Amino acid sequence: METALIGIAALFTGFLLDQILGDPEKWPHPIVAFGKAISFFEKRFNNGRSRFVKGAFTTLLLTGSVFVVSFFGLKLILDYSSTIWYVATSIIVFFCLAGCTLRKEVRMVFEALNESTEKGRNQLSRIVGRDTQHLSPQQIRTAALETLAENLSDGVIAPLFWFAFFGAPGILTYKMINTLDSMIGYKNDRYLLFGRFAAKLDDVANYIPARITALIMLLVAGKLNMTKVVFVNGKNHASPNSGYPEAALATILNCRFGGPNYYFGQLVKKPYIGTQEKQLANCDLQIAIKVNKYSELAMAFITATLYFIIHYSINIFQ
Repeated sequence: METALIGIAALFTGFLLDQILGDPEKWPHPIVAFGKAISFFEKRFNNGRSRFVKGAFTTLLLTGSVFVVSFFGLKLILDYSSTIWYVATSIIVFFCLAGCTLRKEVRMVFEALNESTEKGRNQLSRIVGRDTQHLSPQQIRTAALETLAENLSDGVIAPLFWFAFFGAPGILTYKMINTLDSMIGYKNDRYLLFGRFAAKLDDVANYIPARITALIMLLVAGKLNMTKVVFVNGKNHASPNSGYPEAALATILNCRFGGPNYYFGQLVKKPYIGTQEKQLANCDLQIAIKVNKYSELAMAFITATLYFIIHYSINIFQ
C-alpha cells in the first residue's frame, strides 16, 4: 500500500514538472536514446529480404528490452530505497509527458502567424509532417489545432494510461512504441515493410487512450452530449485513432478539420472531420489550450485512481 502511495506521489510530481518545465532542450532525454537505438537497428536490418520480419524483430526487441530493463531496474532501486525509487519514477514520468511543450509549440505557430504567413508556415513545419510552404493562414491554424488535439492523446493521455496499469515501465515502453512509429511507421518505399509491425503496434497501444482522450475533452468542455457525433466523425481519418481527439476538438470549437493536404510533395485526400467551415482565430486557440490543460489534469487523477485500485487489488490477492 505504501508503495502505491509513493507511486502516486511520483506520478503527480512528474506531471507537475512537465506542466512547469516542459522539455528542457539541453537536458539528456530518454527519447533521444530510443531514437539512436532505433536508427542503429534500422540501418543494419532495413535492407534485403524479410524486411517485415526484421522490422517486427526490431520492434519486439526494443520494446521488450525497455520494459524488462526498467521493470527489474526499478525493482532493485525500490528494494534499496523507496526515496530513490520515488525520484526515479518522478523523472521518468516527467520525461515521458509532453503537455507543456506541445501547448508552447502550438502557441508559437499562432504568434508567428500574427507576424506573417511565412513565419507561421516555418513555425508549423516544426510540429507537423505535411508540406507547409503553400498553406494559407486558415490552413496553418487548422493544422496547429489538429496537432494539439492528436498529440494530447499521444503525448499525455496514452502515457498516463499505460502508467496506470504498469507504472514507470509501462510509460517508458509506450514511449518506445510511439517513437518507433514516428521514425519507421511510414507507408513509403523505405519503411512500408520494415515499419509495418511498429505502426500496427502503435495503433493497438493508442486504441483505448485515443477514445478516452475524446471523452475527457468533451467532459471538461461540458459537451458529453456530443459523444455520438464525435465517435461518428472520428472514423473519418486514415488513422484508426487520431480522428477521435481531432473530432472532439472540432466539435468543441464548432469547426472543421481534415481535408486534402500535401505530404512530401504528394496530394493526400483526407475526409473532413466536422461540418462547420469556420474561420479560426486566436480565441479558438485559447479554448483549445484550456481544454488540453483540463483534460491532462483530469487524466492525472484518473490515472492515480486506477493505479491505486490496481495495486490495492494485487496486495489483496498476494
